[in-house]
Amino acid sequence: MNTKLKKSVYAVGVVVFNLAHAQEAATVPAPADAPAAAQKSAAPSVEPAAPTQQIVVTGSRIARRDAQSAAPMLTLNREDLKFAAPTSVGDIIQAMPNAGVSLNSNGTQGTAFGVSSINLRYLGSAEGSGNRTLVLVDGRRWASAAGGRGFRDFVDLNTIPLGMIDSIEILKDGASAIYGADAIAGVVNVHTRRRVDGFEANLRLGSTSRGDNESASGYLNWGKRAGKSSYLVSASFTETKPILTADRDLTRVALTPLTAPGNSPRGLYTLPGLSNNAYFGTPAGFAQNAANAITRNVGATTPGVGAAADNSFHVARLPDDYHNTMTQGIYATGPSRNLGLFARATYDVSDDTQASFEAVYSSRRSEQLFAPFLLDLRGANGYSIANNQAFNPFGTANGVPLANALGFSGSSFRLQRIPEEVGNRANGQQVDMSRVLFGLKGSFKLLGDWQYDSALSYSRNKASFTQDNQINLESVYLGMGSPATCSTAQGCVPLDMFGPLTPAMADYIRYNGRDTNGTAQTNFSFNVTRELAQLQGGPLGMAAGYEYRRESAYDRPDPFVGAESSVLPRLNGAGQAPTSAPGRAPTSGKYDLQEAYVELSMPLLSKTPWVHRLEIDAATRFSDYSTVGSKTTSKLGMLYAPVEGLMLRATVSQGFRAPSILELYQGRRQTDFQSIDPCNGGGAGLPGCAGVPATYNQNQFRGGLTPGVLAGNVNLKPESAETYAVGFSFSPSQVKGLSLTVDKFRIKVSDAIASQTATQILQFCARTAVCDLVRRGSAGEVQELTQAVVNLARIEVAGIDGTLRYTFPFRSARIDSSIDVAYLQGYKSYVPQPDGSVTVDERTGKSDQPRSTFPRYKGQASLRYIGPTITAGWKGRYIGSTLDIPNNAVNGGKVKATLYHDLQLGYNPAGSATSFAFGIDNVLDRQPPASAANNPINFDIYTYDVRGRYLYARVTTKF
Repeated sequence: MNTKLKKSVYAVGVVVFNLAHAQEAATVPAPADAPAAAQKSAAPSVEPAAPTQQIVVTGSRIARRDAQSAAPMLTLNREDLKFAAPTSVGDIIQAMPNAGVSLNSNGTQGTAFGVSSINLRYLGSAEGSGNRTLVLVDGRRWASAAGGRGFRDFVDLNTIPLGMIDSIEILKDGASAIYGADAIAGVVNVHTRRRVDGFEANLRLGSTSRGDNESASGYLNWGKRAGKSSYLVSASFTETKPILTADRDLTRVALTPLTAPGNSPRGLYTLPGLSNNAYFGTPAGFAQNAANAITRNVGATTPGVGAAADNSFHVARLPDDYHNTMTQGIYATGPSRNLGLFARATYDVSDDTQASFEAVYSSRRSEQLFAPFLLDLRGANGYSIANNQAFNPFGTANGVPLANALGFSGSSFRLQRIPEEVGNRANGQQVDMSRVLFGLKGSFKLLGDWQYDSALSYSRNKASFTQDNQINLESVYLGMGSPATCSTAQGCVPLDMFGPLTPAMADYIRYNGRDTNGTAQTNFSFNVTRELAQLQGGPLGMAAGYEYRRESAYDRPDPFVGAESSVLPRLNGAGQAPTSAPGRAPTSGKYDLQEAYVELSMPLLSKTPWVHRLEIDAATRFSDYSTVGSKTTSKLGMLYAPVEGLMLRATVSQGFRAPSILELYQGRRQTDFQSIDPCNGGGAGLPGCAGVPATYNQNQFRGGLTPGVLAGNVNLKPESAETYAVGFSFSPSQVKGLSLTVDKFRIKVSDAIASQTATQILQFCARTAVCDLVRRGSAGEVQELTQAVVNLARIEVAGIDGTLRYTFPFRSARIDSSIDVAYLQGYKSYVPQPDGSVTVDERTGKSDQPRSTFPRYKGQASLRYIGPTITAGWKGRYIGSTLDIPNNAVNGGKVKATLYHDLQLGYNPAGSATSFAFGIDNVLDRQPPASAANNPINFDIYTYDVRGRYLYARVTTKF
């Protein structure tokens, strides 16, 4: 494919070169093409573009006289933003039918940590990641995100201030030959405001119908033209309050039923030797395993003396000992506060040269709240309780004779409890992003008329990450020891692990972690364009350019969290983590690259028999990375209109993505995966579950989460892609304002950089007994799962997009209507396994993995009335049904389809510069469909919105 495409581009260039020279003596004028019928969003721009206006459409560097493109594209203009009334860029583009699971503000069980991403075509390399979608601002790159547990390798949409946005173009096609790496799934290009005269102010207030998730957002813009200079300043802000899981029926309780008593603040204890000591009067087998684990009796805080020393405890049973972790104040949607500043100054140096300076500052504060950490202390990990420990109820401190006192240790000892007294775990991010840019654009003469633009920019994301109310496991270890052990440790406080913790005990074992991370980017670009010659169909356009880019990033985790404990015993030669916070090694890395490209736009024929318009577009880009070497990508597109109003188009392109700093250099990082363990309950004879006891219940360990590690891979190769798209656009002249576009696409990603999900790794282990990536404990629980970043065999995705739009005048107003649909025909991953086999994972129409919903059908429709004083709009958003875990008790194995309805009514008094709007999103108060795969939050937080009915009011004015 690569050689063929390169030869095709070369052949087209030769043909066009010959045609250009044959046409040089001709005097045929360039035809004035009609305005475009390009694929647009739900509503078109109020003001039609002038036929002769030169514009640059995303996916090309060449200015054209219309917006027609050989590649499928969606445009969201200022009016679309007005009707959507978003609080961030992500709000509007994540709702598109072509967007897959994307990071947003939902949930504390996700990995967003306040970041907003866009994942076109579901091609992000990790859940919600957007690293195969290129995000540009005015055609230029934006810095990668920071602020999570480490930095990111994609753009955080929250760093783009809302007030600076004029329109958004989404190219649903690969564009590596035009813009370089990362554009495999498509391109999002945010266009900033250019002309503001005076002041513009916008204020939006909103809240759910339940009175939570209150938000306030707005912006203030000022612009002025003064002689040769022009100025634009924009200030934006957003503040959003949280939603608690306890305040929604769907998230109030985990819907997946328990088969054994789970975690509880009252404890879950398996204490070896207790049933073998007749002094305590316990029956045989009491507290020997998880099935007979004991908990404290409610209200009993003082154990008995002598033979009654165990009267504060009983065998745990359901439903009496059920504890609901979802009602402990955790967030279904976390709070955030965003501030954005944007400024631009331009100066006309001469009649053909303009200089510009831009500065952006964005600041975010976001929070997530988790249930208190579940302490799960094992004798197999070296934990023990001395028989004379101050708060051992089966020891001498409770009036038990020394000869009968019991200490607990050994592989069968387990002590599990939720230390509520320490408080809910709270994560917080403070992210500050800054960017400065200096640009020059103009024209010059050198064997013809050339236009150029050049820019030098520097961007930086700097973040701090806090992890409060974690557990210092070294303090727990020492506080459970004998009086002699505790007395030798500075500040040691003996712990009552069988009763309520005092404030002093809670303070002693509490740990607050502090991390910092960041990214930086230096970018220089120089582009030139010109018309080489006059072809029969119009001017032969060319663009060429050079780009230099340097990327760097660092992650400095809390040094104590990331270290090996010097107090806890070593296990199998390896040290243990000193805290409950996920530890990781520091990460730093950088790379630079140089790129050069050339693009040709060739309108071969126009207004001839059977050819109303015929155009060929071709581009080639050479990239040279300091990390993975060089790569050449090419793109070829054709636009053919046999008659006016009907346009056929096709593109074939090569994509390319070099491994990111994160994928190459990320230090070993501990984390908890959301997963479904097929060995739960013993595994029902699966070969990889041999030895797992039938009493094993996944929810009894770490709240059902799977502990594991992630790490980078310096041996990664770049991934490549081939994209094919064919489609048509139909705009009949007989029905003015009607257009229909349909595009079919297929994307094949080779050597895809990705990792299997935790559930996939567990399933393969259970099915094949090849379990190199899974380490289990004696109770069957997963103690560590390794999720490796590798070059997978390939990913293939195919589908069809369609948009029907009709705009027509109605009395003194206008009616806009549209339907935008996306059909996912197939999504397959070919995954190499440790035994050398390749597993084909078909995701189409499924949602049986956590935070991984792939509906076959998604759609969006709108109907708008736009009058001189009154505007009204309706929008419908549809997410099709998917298959969940088969035959589950939550939904029977199917996640139902969801349809949301949004309404907005606006009023602009005659002659006034002030307008008002009132809107209701999700009018029917639809909650996300229940999902068993997403236990315990019960829904896919990256696909659905848990807010419910949302009401807002907005006022906009100019002065």
